[in-house]
Amino acid sequence: MTDAHDTAPDAPRLAETFAEVEDALLSRWPETRLEPSLDRIEAFTELLGEPQHSFPSIHLTGTNGKTSTSRMIETLLRALDLRTGRFTSPHLERMSERISIDGEPLDDEAFVRAFNDVAPYTHLVDAEQDHPLSFFETIVAMAFAAFADAPVDVAVVEVGMGGSWDATNVIDADVAVVLPVAVDHAKYLGEDAVTIAAEKAGIIKAGSVAVLAEQTPEVAAVLLERAAEVGATIAREGIEFGVASRTPAVGGQVVSLQGLRARYDDVFLPLYGAHQAQNAAVALAAVEAFAGTGVLDDEVVRAAFAEVTSPGRLEIIRRSPTVLLDAAHNPHGAEAVAAALEDSFSFSPLVGVLGVMEDKDHEGLLAAFEPHLAHVVCTQNSTPRSMSAAAIGRAAAEIFGEDRVSVVPDLADAIDRAATLAEAGEAIDVSIGAGAVLVTGSVVTVGEARSLLKGRR
Repeated sequence: MTDAHDTAPDAPRLAETFAEVEDALLSRWPETRLEPSLDRIEAFTELLGEPQHSFPSIHLTGTNGKTSTSRMIETLLRALDLRTGRFTSPHLERMSERISIDGEPLDDEAFVRAFNDVAPYTHLVDAEQDHPLSFFETIVAMAFAAFADAPVDVAVVEVGMGGSWDATNVIDADVAVVLPVAVDHAKYLGEDAVTIAAEKAGIIKAGSVAVLAEQTPEVAAVLLERAAEVGATIAREGIEFGVASRTPAVGGQVVSLQGLRARYDDVFLPLYGAHQAQNAAVALAAVEAFAGTGVLDDEVVRAAFAEVTSPGRLEIIRRSPTVLLDAAHNPHGAEAVAAALEDSFSFSPLVGVLGVMEDKDHEGLLAAFEPHLAHVVCTQNSTPRSMSAAAIGRAAAEIFGEDRVSVVPDLADAIDRAATLAEAGEAIDVSIGAGAVLVTGSVVTVGEARSLLKGRR
């Protein structure tokens, strides 16, 4: 066994603490730097003994909704007494959230162990390949190794970006889920939804079941063509399964879901918005497709959905005034959130706190939120990729008008400013309802806000 502090150049030092793992991973290529190829991850998993082939899996892609749907699928699978692994990205607060076993993120000790299991092989891949392993490739391999080691009965795996050449695509999933496809990561995936769909379709494999959320006709055509090409079975939202009805309710909504083999009525889902009801229908179909021919027990399905959580997705983190967090970071996501706010809440005024990444369509995001926000406080998160508060402020002034825009670079101060505005609005006209704050624009902004606000509760 190598000593933890062996400094030989050909043997990477094993980590002893969570912080050391974080440091080692962050020293690699960041998630935003891509070289589209599966060569490195394939070389890496081969050295690790192909852990990704030791368990069946459900693979998810799409522009929005992947993490919420992954969490729903996992909760349903666990209700069927299956041991689950779940890989999602990005994380909200801690890197270890990306790898969960039995519904719980790896604790610090397990995360260090997962890293040390793969660390001895990283330098071998780095030396052989044109480019070193990236942060994302390394953490994907950690997840697969941890799932094989557990061992899990099934893994729920969310792609990082795209599909075909995403590092997660070394799995041959039994069920491939494609959530709604819209334009995001245009720089890497393409400028239009059809080009992006062709990339995402790459997770649909021979003999699998492709569970397809509702898509535009152009995107649906691309996905159906891929399924036909590889001989995958198709299940489409709105045809083979879907949301039969939904009613907003206190703490979420009550839905009736038409599954692949049965209908499930009066299912309480503790998440807000039509988009989450659709995610639930997709999750149900994915689990039915995975489980085989039988009908799922009605009570089991109800109990599982009632337990679902999705942090940072219209999550009420504080009251008085109400502060909601939502990780919407593209226009498609913002529109879904705006519709859910109208549908489930009657906040007046609703004040936005917006911090976005530089490579995102911030104008599209602002335009989607403009009809729903009385005022927007433009801010930034702590990462170098964050757009400056001033730059967002300039764009916001064009869309909202200067009198509805504030610029507060410090996130904690921005939330305080928004809370003050929300409460002042409430005093002006109590009859309309209470004021509230929506923190949005980026997973990182929401994660940092969540850490700040949890500390204050």
